[in-house]
Order: sequence, then C-alpha cells, then structure tokens
Amino acid sequence: MRRRTAVLGLAALALATLTVPAQARSLPGRSPGLAPPQGKQAVAVGYGGAVSSVDLDATRAGIEVLRNGGNAVDAAVATAATLGVTEPYVAAIGGGGFFTYYDARTHKVSTIDGRETGPAGMTKDIFIDPKTGKPLSFDEAVTSGLSIGVPGTLATWDKALRGFGTRRLGTLLQPAIRVADHGFTVDQEFYDQTAVNADRFKDIVPTRELFLPGGQPPAVGSTFRNPDLADTYRQIARRGLGWFYGGGLGAEIAQTVRKPPVDPKATRNIRPGVMRTSDLAAYRAVGRAPTHVNYRGLDVYGMAPPSSGGSTVGEALNIMKNFHFSDPVQAVHTYLEASRLAYADRNAYVGDPAYVDVPLKTLLSDGFASSRACLIKPDEAAKSPVPPGDLKAHGCATPRGQGQDLPYEGPQTTHLVTADRWGNVVSYTLTIEQFGGSGITVPHRGFLLNNEMTDFDFTSSTPAGYPDPNLPAAGKRPRSSMAPTIVLRNGRPYLAVGSPGGSTIITTVLQILLNRVDLGMTLPQAVAAPRATQRNTPQTFAEQAFIDQYGAALKAKGHDLALFPGPPAGVIGAAAGVEFLGGGRLQAVAEPVRRHGGSAMVVRPSR
Repeated sequence: MRRRTAVLGLAALALATLTVPAQARSLPGRSPGLAPPQGKQAVAVGYGGAVSSVDLDATRAGIEVLRNGGNAVDAAVATAATLGVTEPYVAAIGGGGFFTYYDARTHKVSTIDGRETGPAGMTKDIFIDPKTGKPLSFDEAVTSGLSIGVPGTLATWDKALRGFGTRRLGTLLQPAIRVADHGFTVDQEFYDQTAVNADRFKDIVPTRELFLPGGQPPAVGSTFRNPDLADTYRQIARRGLGWFYGGGLGAEIAQTVRKPPVDPKATRNIRPGVMRTSDLAAYRAVGRAPTHVNYRGLDVYGMAPPSSGGSTVGEALNIMKNFHFSDPVQAVHTYLEASRLAYADRNAYVGDPAYVDVPLKTLLSDGFASSRACLIKPDEAAKSPVPPGDLKAHGCATPRGQGQDLPYEGPQTTHLVTADRWGNVVSYTLTIEQFGGSGITVPHRGFLLNNEMTDFDFTSSTPAGYPDPNLPAAGKRPRSSMAPTIVLRNGRPYLAVGSPGGSTIITTVLQILLNRVDLGMTLPQAVAAPRATQRNTPQTFAEQAFIDQYGAALKAKGHDLALFPGPPAGVIGAAAGVEFLGGGRLQAVAEPVRRHGGSAMVVRPSR
C-alpha cells in the first residue's frame, strides 16, 4: 500500500492558520460577539467515557447514563432521545437514521439501518401531479403527507439495545422526559429554525400550537416545554414499541399522514399521504455489514446502502490514497477532485439494495479507484458534472457519456458520538430530513413527522443508459448521505466522526479525515477548520474562511468557488467526534461555533 510522503513544512503550513484555540476561532456563520451557551464546551479530555452532540442537555443525558454504569449504546439512545426534545426539527421519533457501533468484546463494527420506508401505497409516480403530468415542486411535496415515510428511529433504538445495550429503553428515556417536562432555554439556533418554518407551521394546527405559542417563534432566552412529548415517551416506556409500530400510536400517526390536521383557513395545498397502520406494523430496522476501506493504514468503517455515506467516503479515500501530498493546496485539490468523481458514481449506482443491484464491491475496490484516480490532473480541475465510471473498466479509462446534476437532499440532520470505559463506540446520525420535516405534528403527541420520501428522485435523473436507483417504491428506503464513521488503528478504536448536512455530510467527513490523517491537524482543529464541498457540481461551494485561505490557489487550478448557500448560509455541517488518545484517555470534540456550537463532555475530565 502506498504511504504519503510529506515535505517537512506540510504540518506547519497546515497548522499555521489554526493556532488560535478552537473554541475562540471565528468561522463562517459566527455572529459578532457570539459565544456558545454557558456550560457548553467544544473539547473535553478525560476518562471513563465521552459524549459529543450539538446540544448541552443531550450530551449531559448521555454522560449521566455512562456515570451510572451504562455503556456507549445506552448513552447514545439517551442522548438521541433528549435531542428529540431539544432538537425537535431534526431528531424527532418521527424520523430515522443510521447507527454504527464498535464492540470492544468482539472487536467488530456493526451497523443498523433505521432508514424510513415507503408505505405500501407508494408508487413511482407519487410525486407527479396528475393534473399536469409534471413533478410537484419541492415546496409542495415536502409539506404534505406524501413526503412522510414509515419512521425508523424507535426501531433503531430497540434493535441497538437488544443487541448491544445494558439498559431498558424506558430507563433511558427518563432524562429526555425530565427535559421535556421542565423545559430548556431557547437559544438562537432553535429560534432561527422555528422562524424559517413559521409560514408553514402556522397552517398546521398542532404544529402551530406547539412551536408557535402566541403565533410567534419562542423568544431567545425563554423556556420551551413539551409536555405532550414527555407523555408520549412515558407511554412508550410503559407500553413498549408495539404501541408505536402498529398499535394505538401507530394508528394516530397513519391517520395524521392520511388526513393532515390543516387549518381550514390555510391556503396552502397540503396533500394527504398513503400510510396505514399496517405499514408501521411491518417496519423493521435492518442490521447490515459495514463498508470498509483501508486508508493510510487505518481501517475506515461506514454505513452501507441505502446510505451512500460509507460507499462514497470509502471510494473517495481509495482514490486519494493514490496520491502523495506535497502541500495542503495539493491535498485539498485532490480531495475535491476525488469527491467529484465519487459523487458521479454515487448518483448513478447507489440505492436501496433490496430494490437495485448496488455494485458495492466494485465501488470500494482499489482497482476501480485507480481507474478514477488517473483522471485527476494535478493542476487542472475537472468540469462538472463528470460522467460515472465504467464498472468494467481496466486501467486508466476515460468514461463516456454525460454526467448528471446533483439530486436534491435536505441538509438538516444531527449527529452524536459516544464511547464508554470498556472501549465500545457509537457513531449515530439521525434526522427527519428538512428543518421541521414535513411540518406535520401528530396531534397531542409532541413530535413532527419526517419528509424523507422527498429524498427519492421525483423522476429519473441519471444519464442515458443508467437506470435510476433512487425512484420511489413501496417499502423502499430512499438513498441517504448519512455517514456515521468509525476508524480503527491496529484493530482498536482511533476516531469516530459524523455530521449533519444532507449531501454535504460525505464531504464533511472526508475533509475531517483529510485534515486529521494527511494534514497533521488535531481532531479539534480538523473539525474547526473551514470547509468546502464538491459534489459533482459546476461550482465548489465553501465557507468564506476556506475561500479566503485557498481560493486564489484553487482558482489557478480551474476551481470555481462560491459561498455555500445553506441553509444556514455559509456554514457546512455540524460535526461531532471522539478520538482515543491512548491509556484510556478520550477526547470528545464538537463544533466550536458552527450552528452556535456543540457540546462535548467526558465522564472524568483530565486535570
């Protein structure tokens, strides 16, 4: 295997822009004078276990479980349940996600696919307007019952706990119940997410009543309570998952999807969906083998299809390892070009493996990566969209045909990592897709339903000759970019990382690995460093600090850089990670300022 060779000045040059402590550095999206809420810290080092998430209350819930003897899986469930309270627009039990786990006893990585599924009544034309024969606009599709898939979050928690946990779900819901009952302080991020949804929230009665008290978003500094969600969690703890999957709550969910509770005065056309109680009863979270590649001597594990996270991160890393980086500009150029190529292959080949034949082995092979790597020119950026690679190619073959535009994928998700004193690790990404999902709240239950079905392609979008792997179908799971990643070194945990951000998740994880492994940054520096995302689009979108640092050099190579449009504008991702430092020491890492900062904690901080 090739190893990188770096000039002596590489690490110094990479770190020259990162000498300011991570917690204090100004990054895109940071308002003047903004600091993380009191009690939040972006980096924590110590022993006994670690948790990192976007939210202080959620991280505290996970740490509480670890301190009481729970393991990493138990802590992950408690953290995620609390995020359902404090981050209801991304982490509600009305959504789904992907769960990656390293077991310290078996030394194996496992994954759970908790992605939402299409109801039995879903057809490939579900997003085609029968009156016009044309696809619905995204705005009309998202705020509708049509967009709602069968939720997988609770089934994920149940499968994880049954397979790897040590605590009962009802016990792990208690911290979240306390926060829902007592309330949490509204911060700027919660206010902003509410405000951007206010126009559609007001048209849906239970959503307006819960999230727009008095008709307005809750004020920053006020206390937000959700007694309906607290009661729902209590009922789940008492009745079990059957109440949600096919029982009384399942019937309420299906009824809400088929007859959205719209204000009679609303002028918005909120279409009914096709979900039935039987769809929830039939749902199963699925255990899948993880993706795996070796990069610079590290074993990188990720999520297999229907997520494209593991396959695209893995393919891009395989492409990148064909190169020796002489300086940071060359490293960043190669990262962008590898991403461009891997995204072309993602869009053409990756979908739900129960419905399409995903050539995963080929996509993750060194031979295929070499055939793609030879297309990268050291001093010239390719022009997007580039065509997908030929799966049967040998050697340096130039693909023929046209590329395709990037399919839309909502950028709003959330990520958490947990580790325990025994060395177990969880990297978990969960979502309801858009900020606020479908915008439809189950009456009197305190949670929003997802709009994950809009992650399907409304019509075929692949180049001629390539069947679209991501068209809607009954029971099918839409393609995702969620990339909960665990990295082993010599068979033991080294890093765990992930991020929200829709299709930018993949590039965020890739760039953090590039920063940490190739550019010699610490994990806090790798997370805080400015980002860019190339997803086989004509322009490379970036944060302003990235443009300031690399723009001139990359422009000379033909890259067309533009400020990332968001949402939120100019901010890419909100990562969470953990690194094993040796001797039982852990470093938990959250965003210092993106989306107003995350929260990292350890059980016993180092002195």
